[in-house]
Amino acid sequence: MNIDQRIRLLSRLGQYMAQKEDAWETVKERAVIQNAWFTPTFIEEATNAICTDFLQESQLRKWIAAYPLPEISRKVGIVMAGNIPLVGFHDLLCCFICGHQSILKLSTKDAVLLPHLIAKLTEWDPEIAGLIQVSEMLKGCDAYIATGSNNTARYFEQYFEKYPHIIRRNRTSVAVLDGTETQEDFQLLGGDIFKYFGLGCRNVTQICVPGGYDFTPLLQNLESWKAYFDHNKYRNNFDYHLALYLLNRVPYLDNGFLLLVENELPFSAVSVLHYRYYDDKDALLKELAASKDIQAIIGKYGIPFGKSQEPALGDYADGVDTMAFLCQL
Repeated sequence: MNIDQRIRLLSRLGQYMAQKEDAWETVKERAVIQNAWFTPTFIEEATNAICTDFLQESQLRKWIAAYPLPEISRKVGIVMAGNIPLVGFHDLLCCFICGHQSILKLSTKDAVLLPHLIAKLTEWDPEIAGLIQVSEMLKGCDAYIATGSNNTARYFEQYFEKYPHIIRRNRTSVAVLDGTETQEDFQLLGGDIFKYFGLGCRNVTQICVPGGYDFTPLLQNLESWKAYFDHNKYRNNFDYHLALYLLNRVPYLDNGFLLLVENELPFSAVSVLHYRYYDDKDALLKELAASKDIQAIIGKYGIPFGKSQEPALGDYADGVDTMAFLCQL
């Protein structure tokens, strides 16, 4: 299968995902039942982003033009995460476009959508059956890409240490505010915070604000996202952490569905948004850019508000160029 054939297949897949065929709609419904964090809205947003940003033929050709595609096919094992719908699709895309064989270990949290898409590709071209496989065991591969928590990453490092590998750990994103944000900025920031319930590494889980910052406009403008409180799992998280803060006398702010807590750690729980103060914005930005915990900086000094969950083909997780890694195997 040459590169033109692979690109045409991917483009066709994007067209299929954008349609409302009964089989695809049924699979998306099954994914909602299998994982309550995967709401119909979030599955639609994830698939639409893949169709728009990953599977357009012109974008694919422009993207791969920067890489010397390998002439020899390798077997690449991919351990996928399951925090948001189809979060591992980009790794599979990179392997497929390079002509490598992909052996996938799916997360139990996201084990419905991708197998259907692979089956659809195989239906269109039976050669796919030899290029993309799902397996519980990843043995005999030439290289590995694994995404997980900090704890599982340590295990991956030991298990895959003898092979070329990319190991991804916990990461999150922060927003830097300076007090000049508009109502529209805050509403867009709400998407960066709440989309996928904040479970993605590109979700904002901490805001950095100048001393004396007034949080009232932020909390008021985020109320347009209060429908998320109707989700049982989100509401349980809110009630649990509110009880913890009350019992431990931790100061907090809230608007009835989001808890705002001062904390230097960028990672926060679902329904909680951390904040920290800064004195020197330039020093803060330098610190954040150097941090291994930060996936993206959102706001006027980084990715625009509302765009955190819209990565392009060349926006690689953890800043590690997956294509460059695969092309040099």
